[in-house]
Amino acid sequence: MPMPAAPLPTRDGVGPSRVALPPGPWPTIADFLAQRFTAISRDTWEARMRAGEVVDGQGVPVTPERPYQPRLHIYYYRSLEQERPVPFEEQVLFRDAHLLAVDKPHFLTVAPVGKYVQQSLLVRLQRRLGMDQLAPLHRIDRETAGVVLFSVQPATRHAYHALFADRAVDKQYEAIVPWDGTAVLPPMRHSRLVDDTHFMRMREADGEPNAETRFELLEVRDGWARLRLSPRTGRRHQLRVHCAALGLPIRNDTLYPTLLPEGADDFDRPLQLLAKSLAFRDPIDGQPREFTSTRSLFF
Repeated sequence: MPMPAAPLPTRDGVGPSRVALPPGPWPTIADFLAQRFTAISRDTWEARMRAGEVVDGQGVPVTPERPYQPRLHIYYYRSLEQERPVPFEEQVLFRDAHLLAVDKPHFLTVAPVGKYVQQSLLVRLQRRLGMDQLAPLHRIDRETAGVVLFSVQPATRHAYHALFADRAVDKQYEAIVPWDGTAVLPPMRHSRLVDDTHFMRMREADGEPNAETRFELLEVRDGWARLRLSPRTGRRHQLRVHCAALGLPIRNDTLYPTLLPEGADDFDRPLQLLAKSLAFRDPIDGQPREFTSTRSLFF
């Protein structure tokens, strides 16, 4: 069943957030919100309510005194501290009535997550193109640049999602890795990827393989190599884990093989991993599609 339309409009390219009220002892909705979202003070919630920025599913404003109602859906605008702008621009590669292909720069998340909202590719595109119903069809890491596909309209979205679910999209990546001439590059790596003890990382483990990557050496220069990576599966951080497991960590990787302390992004040292191209047969008109990034990696 499709999600009902939100009772608050998109603001600055971002739609409202939604929370369902569970059974509980809270006297008012404000009491619940202040306890559930501890990073936001009660005074802030009450100020948002007085400004009409918190409503129920019917669009009725929620006041600070409104009694708690289990199973009610509440909509509100999410406010964050000022985000550091990412000084790189996305490029639209293709657009029609159903599909949008975009060349994403490094350091942008595909969709809002955590502290990244305005500085996400989806929100940037919604603001720039005025397309509130835009939705990503797949994800690549924030640190990875390259081709990302978006669905333009809900009516045909399922057809494109099915392409990825059925592994009917040919995905080609490129990466820069250290190269001393002694590494053995396998044509294919199969392994099982599971969550690591640190939430930001994945790791290889014993068991049935669930991740598969094809490797090809493209170029060697000054102690570095450019590889073509063809993932046959889409596990989180798959390419980064597989390269590191071979002793060939991707240049400027802050997670693999060693998790470096979190700090401000170094825009001069982007991860040298690029989602170079996507190719598939369009499920709407049957035409072959191929979209290629115009970006380049550096040695």
